[in-house]
Amino acid sequence: MNKTSLVRSFFSQVAVTEFLDLFNLQPEVSFFVKDLRGRFLAINQRGCEYCGVLDRSEVIGRTDFDFFPSQRAESYRQDDEQVMRTGEPIINRLESAPEMAGSPRLVMTSKIPLRNVEGVVVGIAGFSRQVDTKRGESKDAKRFANVVEYLHSNYQQKLNTSELAAKAKLSVSQFDRQFRRVFGVSARQYLSRVRLEVACRELTQTDETVATIAIGCGFFDHAHFSRCFRKQMNVSPSEYRCSKKSECKIR
Repeated sequence: MNKTSLVRSFFSQVAVTEFLDLFNLQPEVSFFVKDLRGRFLAINQRGCEYCGVLDRSEVIGRTDFDFFPSQRAESYRQDDEQVMRTGEPIINRLESAPEMAGSPRLVMTSKIPLRNVEGVVVGIAGFSRQVDTKRGESKDAKRFANVVEYLHSNYQQKLNTSELAAKAKLSVSQFDRQFRRVFGVSARQYLSRVRLEVACRELTQTDETVATIAIGCGFFDHAHFSRCFRKQMNVSPSEYRCSKKSECKIR
């Protein structure tokens, strides 16, 4: 029996649920497995906490869109599809923690494609670990933790790249290059995501006018906000608000 067959033979005898329970022993780590349609097939307790539920039975078979703001869930979906389409993993990407909308906390996320015995990608697995810059984290984590916290705290303001680069103690060109490498998007795109995520929450949880929300979230005006929102969400702010309120009534 070759090594591959030996491994397959062993794991075919292992109770999957008991094996996955091992990940509950790492409370600072979120672990998940999804199928090609983005449905959760496995998740540990920390992952359940991120989703806002008590038990994994409430997560299995559902998707990110059932638990996170649409804009954030779409970002997760795009990353997942990229990994499954290309077969290339995402390793140690810094991003906002999924624990709440607008969270300034950072997590280090890795995702790998899952293949069947024929080598065909059938899903994805991933880890997210909360970053603690006081415990010897990477230089990138330490460098950008303050920048990200600043972006989340000051998204309403007009921020420029030179100001952010100075906080990271980098030149503008170095900052642009390294921010994109670490987060997968530019600082401007990241800030736009933060603003849109806050806007989604405001549209859902308040009765403020769309124009008021637009200005409050740092957009130039109603028209600018609507263009950015539709580009990312594929619906207008008003349509998004109506759909979310309809969902709440159904529930």
